[in-house]
Amino acid sequence: MQHLNITADDGETLHLHCSGEGPPVLLLHGWTSSHMAFSPLVEQLSKTYQVLRPDARGHGGHALSANPAPDVKRLARDIINLLDHQKLDCVAAVGHSMGALTLWQCLRDFGSARFSHLVFIDQSPKLVTDASWSGGIYGDFDSARSQQLIEDLERDFVEAVLRLVAFGLNNKARASYLRNSSGWRLMRESLQTIHPASAIAIWKSLVAADYRDVLPKIDVPTLLTYGTCSNFYTTETARFVSSQIPQARLSFYEGADHGPHLAQPERFVSELRALIESGQTEPISP
Repeated sequence: MQHLNITADDGETLHLHCSGEGPPVLLLHGWTSSHMAFSPLVEQLSKTYQVLRPDARGHGGHALSANPAPDVKRLARDIINLLDHQKLDCVAAVGHSMGALTLWQCLRDFGSARFSHLVFIDQSPKLVTDASWSGGIYGDFDSARSQQLIEDLERDFVEAVLRLVAFGLNNKARASYLRNSSGWRLMRESLQTIHPASAIAIWKSLVAADYRDVLPKIDVPTLLTYGTCSNFYTTETARFVSSQIPQARLSFYEGADHGPHLAQPERFVSELRALIESGQTEPISP
């Protein structure tokens, strides 16, 4: 594996991890995570593809210097900076959670010319719900709950993030959090490496975003991967996203939480390969 330090156009250092050779596949992780989140996929993918795993700025334990309060527009521009630095005209891109939102912002700002195929994992185009939109977090995460979370993050960042994940739609997550199982202890340790102010600034931009208008304009083959037991989203949200993207194929992972690609990594790699090699994959219903 090769680690690269790349200077963005605002002077910030971006961190990129590269493995394998072949057509490029870009993997974008979720909020408060890092490139390590995709580790279960790398060995198989790197046999066929050049796997590119950046750490989003403010993540991966990397301190910020140029901009201590980035937003999702900056994260999207970072993707273009990375592609330019690597001299990559076109990549297949996978976005999980915040990574999906980053890709939607990138499509809004820069179009789809730099992407041959797209994969969006367990994400809604609008996180905050209102009278006309129930497809956001939990189905009832309105502006009041959103503001309360921001206040909780500012008061106790680590536990607020853990509760966001635990007290959602997945009852097993809630139970294991209350038991303080080993997975939650490890997550707690990992979150302590995140600089709260930068992560909160990014979060504020994510909950302010609405990408529903971007979906119908996506003009490349697209795979949508959702867990039927997602911590955050119902299957109705997944079906809405699928209905809005012209070339989308929807794949449900029965029993999987917010990380369906990690619940069944071999299946996910197979479906990603099918998308890239044939331009499409068969829809799978729960």
